[in-house]
Amino acid sequence: MAKAFISKTAVDRRADELDTIASVLPIDRRDELAELLTDQDIETLRHLVNEGMGENTLRALTSDLAYLQAWSLAATGASLPWPAPEALLLKFVAHHLWQPDQREIDPHHGMPADVEQSLREQGFLRSSGPHAPDTVRRRLASWSTLTKWRGLSGVFSSPSLKSAIRLAVRATPRPRKRKSAKAVTGDVLAKLLATCSTDSLRDIRDRAILMVAFASGGRRRSETAGLRREQLTVEPPITVEGAPPLPSLAIHLGRTKTSGAESDEAVYLTGRPVDALNAWMAAGRIESGSIFRKIDRWGNVSKRALEPGAVNAIVKRRAEMAGLDPAEFSAHGLRSGYLTEAANRGIPLPEAMEQSRHRSVQQASSYYNNATRRSGRAARML
Repeated sequence: MAKAFISKTAVDRRADELDTIASVLPIDRRDELAELLTDQDIETLRHLVNEGMGENTLRALTSDLAYLQAWSLAATGASLPWPAPEALLLKFVAHHLWQPDQREIDPHHGMPADVEQSLREQGFLRSSGPHAPDTVRRRLASWSTLTKWRGLSGVFSSPSLKSAIRLAVRATPRPRKRKSAKAVTGDVLAKLLATCSTDSLRDIRDRAILMVAFASGGRRRSETAGLRREQLTVEPPITVEGAPPLPSLAIHLGRTKTSGAESDEAVYLTGRPVDALNAWMAAGRIESGSIFRKIDRWGNVSKRALEPGAVNAIVKRRAEMAGLDPAEFSAHGLRSGYLTEAANRGIPLPEAMEQSRHRSVQQASSYYNNATRRSGRAARML
């Protein structure tokens, strides 16, 4: 279905306005967002920025809004209505949660071919088949959040919508997968670090990234990539009986995915991770600003910070260099690996959560439960 005509002047104006909230935009999609988003959409996003919502949450919200607008234009020929009628929400579910077996019988089942083609041509749809239920729920939640921020009431809690999602999920079971198939526990981390043994800038940087991300509680890749010198505070050395005192640093996280704008949470590094971080800052001459930066092919350290995706690429590259399957590891494995390793070492869950900054005991304890079950007596009956 053809998109509604939008004047070039309006698109240019919206592109300029999007520049003022560039930190929340999906990378390299400004011009596309300027065509998809309405003036009211951009004002809503600007309001959320001013309210102090976390950058990663805003970036995800913007990405979801762009997808929803692209889908609405393709499916109805018009931008999203605010508030959305229940029929449109049910259409969204029907287009995204469908049964592959039923489509073989009925080609009209699920997302219409022209809608799918439009989304695919714009780069919003890459894989084939129905969407993951969690993705659909997240986009509906984003839709609901944006509706509330416009001062409107939606029908996102209607019994019909809840029932439609529940029945669709039940009809198309999907096994739950973790973001990283394998946790980067202590033994795996040692193998990754062994590949960073030279005095090259890249090895020194990657060693610091791996050690800091893990030891600081399994920091998210966005937090690792965005770490700045100004967030570090030197703490008094830790006294160890019969050994030299250990260096200590505090990392002030500020606003994170699960904290508010006024929160200033801190996690601590002690010993080897501090040495690795100091070695990188000295070698890279990082005196202020972003700590983990790009290194070009000639060995020059850029002033620009690494992108979060680069942290993920580093984990995968080091896994491959260590003789491991890179498909089984990701940056999230450092986060899950920290809690799994803490469980393996018998560290109490509340103590580990103080460092990981997990808000949900249920989520954090799942790593503990898995580690306990795997090594417990119930799994060794024979």
